[in-house]
Amino acid sequence: MENFVTFVQTQFETTVKTIRSDNGFEFFMTNFFANKGIVYQTSCVNTPQQNNIVERKYGHILNVARALIIQSHLPKIYWSYSVIHVAHIINMLSTHILNDFSPYEMLYKTAANFNQIKVFASLCYSSTLPTNRKKFDPRTSKCVFIGFKIGTKGYVLLNI
Repeated sequence: MENFVTFVQTQFETTVKTIRSDNGFEFFMTNFFANKGIVYQTSCVNTPQQNNIVERKYGHILNVARALIIQSHLPKIYWSYSVIHVAHIINMLSTHILNDFSPYEMLYKTAANFNQIKVFASLCYSSTLPTNRKKFDPRTSKCVFIGFKIGTKGYVLLNI
């Protein structure tokens, strides 16, 4: 949470004013919230209906991520990559709630670049490093795309 608050301050030049959670232990940071002036709110125990908007979005993300995993025939161990991929796509799509802007546009003040979208679990080839191959060894490996690595220009690929 501390890293997230710092990230928001640095990247978007704004401050986090309120954090709302479902009483998860990972958010039990009362000293940190108090020192930063952040209001910490919780919902009542075992009442997901109090967070209805979040719960619906969570269900939407999981439904689409489940479909991606099923259609890709990837093992379920790669579920986290499908969830991240779905969230990335949803954040780039316009919504009537934001007056036909996307969350990405609202946050970055620029239109989303759809040329960067890749098909989850699509066939691709990764280049093998010259130091790891001989003259007649293959120069690529057959892989599937499963995501982006934050802070890196490359992709996360699964070697098949």
